[in-house]
Amino acid sequence: MSQKRDFYEILGVAKNANEADIKKAYRKLALKFHPDKNPDDASAEDKFKEAAEAYEVLSNAEKRAQYDRFGHQGMGQGGFGGMNMDDIFSQFGDVFGSAFGGGSFGGSRGGGGSRTVRGTNLRVKMKLTLEEVAEGVKKKIKVTKLVNAEGVTYKNCQTCNGSGRVTRVAQTFLGAMQTQSTCPSCQGAGKMIDKRPTDADAQGLKRQEEVIEIEIPAGVEEGMQLSVTGKGNAGPFNGVPGDLIVVIEETEHPDLKRDGENLHYDAYINFVDAVLGESIEVPTVNGKAKIKVEPGTQSGKVLRLKGKGLPHVQRYGQGDLFVHINIWTPKKFTKEEKELLEKLRKSENFQPTPDQHDRSFFKRMKEMFQS
Repeated sequence: MSQKRDFYEILGVAKNANEADIKKAYRKLALKFHPDKNPDDASAEDKFKEAAEAYEVLSNAEKRAQYDRFGHQGMGQGGFGGMNMDDIFSQFGDVFGSAFGGGSFGGSRGGGGSRTVRGTNLRVKMKLTLEEVAEGVKKKIKVTKLVNAEGVTYKNCQTCNGSGRVTRVAQTFLGAMQTQSTCPSCQGAGKMIDKRPTDADAQGLKRQEEVIEIEIPAGVEEGMQLSVTGKGNAGPFNGVPGDLIVVIEETEHPDLKRDGENLHYDAYINFVDAVLGESIEVPTVNGKAKIKVEPGTQSGKVLRLKGKGLPHVQRYGQGDLFVHINIWTPKKFTKEEKELLEKLRKSENFQPTPDQHDRSFFKRMKEMFQS
């Protein structure tokens, strides 16, 4: 699969572009690559859909913030290949005004200006272990959602006569003013339920369980939202389905603490190992690793294992694992051990001066900032 282009690049706008600039850029591209202006041109149709997806994300404050933070991975599955023409033309009322709301280029959608009603989004929470975050994972979840019931038949809406819009004329001091708005009876669909089975509601929908497989990219983090296109509730009157929004939750790891793409581990060693040096084993997100504790290591020393953290959600770079050394002090000891410690305490090498202590502290701080 080819790498998807940046949404800002597609629309030709800067990353700090405002809502008006984004709408203007999309309007220009939609007119240029519209299928009615480019019949039998697959490349133009792809660009038309590509621009529509970019606008659909960047015109929505929540989705735009998600995209700015996580890129295409934050949008989850779907993509412009998952959008249909009803999805795209449903944007036109906002972008081109009511005259274009139904896809009026050559009547490509029909329906006398009626629009396809979009279903609502579903939101679910998904718990992931740190191991699943590190590798990425496919998971199946069961959701209860609204689907289109079988055996439903439709008829034109009597309020708007199938147009999806109602016209009102009001007398003002400037004369008669005519306004159009979405039909309140059919929500702009232009049709109503004629016949429906007993398990369907007034919009031709019923509740049904569905198992959905979701592919979670590596590197996601707590609070991130993935959008799975078209897996939400079905649209009323056989409309376009909404999306499934997956909110990521992380289960706490017993040993490792996460900080973005980096991981932290508290290692406890005894006094002798700190003095003489030792190799110790530490956990990583996908196994274990051995590290060397140098002789004379001070408590608070931080050792860095490069590349042993988590991948970035946009698939570039890898975090590190930081091992924080803590010297464990025993509370119980034998008479012989106490005598030995008393001898060590009187040794010149076990009498740190304030000057040595200060130099040691600043050395550790320098090593931490340089690592």
